[in-house]
Amino acid sequence: QCTNGHLMCAGCFIHLLADARLKEEQATCPNCRCEISKSLCCRNLAVEKAVSELPCECGFCAQQFPRSLLERHQKDECQDRWRRSQPDARGATPSRGSAVRLFLGASSLPVPVFPPPFRAHGGGGGGGEDPPGAAAQRRPLRPRPSCRPAEVQFRPYRTDDFITRLYYETPRLTVLNQTWVLKARVNDSERNPNLSCKRTLSFQLILKSKVNAPMECSFLLLEGPYDDVKINPVIYHFVFTNENNETDYMPLPIVDSVECNKLLAAKNINLRLFIFQIQK
Repeated sequence: QCTNGHLMCAGCFIHLLADARLKEEQATCPNCRCEISKSLCCRNLAVEKAVSELPCECGFCAQQFPRSLLERHQKDECQDRWRRSQPDARGATPSRGSAVRLFLGASSLPVPVFPPPFRAHGGGGGGGEDPPGAAAQRRPLRPRPSCRPAEVQFRPYRTDDFITRLYYETPRLTVLNQTWVLKARVNDSERNPNLSCKRTLSFQLILKSKVNAPMECSFLLLEGPYDDVKINPVIYHFVFTNENNETDYMPLPIVDSVECNKLLAAKNINLRLFIFQIQK
């Protein structure tokens, strides 16, 4: 609620803050036009409790539950959700745990765990042992020199064109002993993204250092350590050279526009960058 007691849902509140950021204006309450921000507004716990007890229908079994109990029912208890799970490749019906993972969708995927080096000769053998001499022929996909992610901060800027557009850029950072910069744009540089309900972010990775040979890399962006924004882990690949040192703009795989607004509403966008060099 605003300082005058007018109510809005969390999604609308974040959308108003994001709109104000896109337009470089102060966000205001749609009812009384008083200033709103995360520090000026507060949650109305009484209304939250009343809404949580309203009936809501399960999308799988059509039974009604209080809104506060619906998520747990769909995750752990709904037998229809479990039965509707598709059999796997072996024809076996997935367990309840796998059905829960299907329901949660990509937003619940963990940080990707990259596989160990694979065998150069993909022979049979069921023991999991490498054949003799294969160790020297592995092609690992691993970070160098360490596997710790780089925390990056996108800061908003405006172009100097006649029609100014908003974009984001990070300070220079060092990963794999190379210097990098990330850029991002809203709705692919749409002229007035504040007029659209659909919000997307795309980003570009730029190598600023000079390299002696083509540098084949895999990279991905994930949410920052203190953010609750849902980003699907998607790995991108690119071969960097001195002549071709910029990737195309690629979509930041945010779950939906609500999650995108959470990023846009903040003063700066904080994410984590992973870069892995493919060794040949």
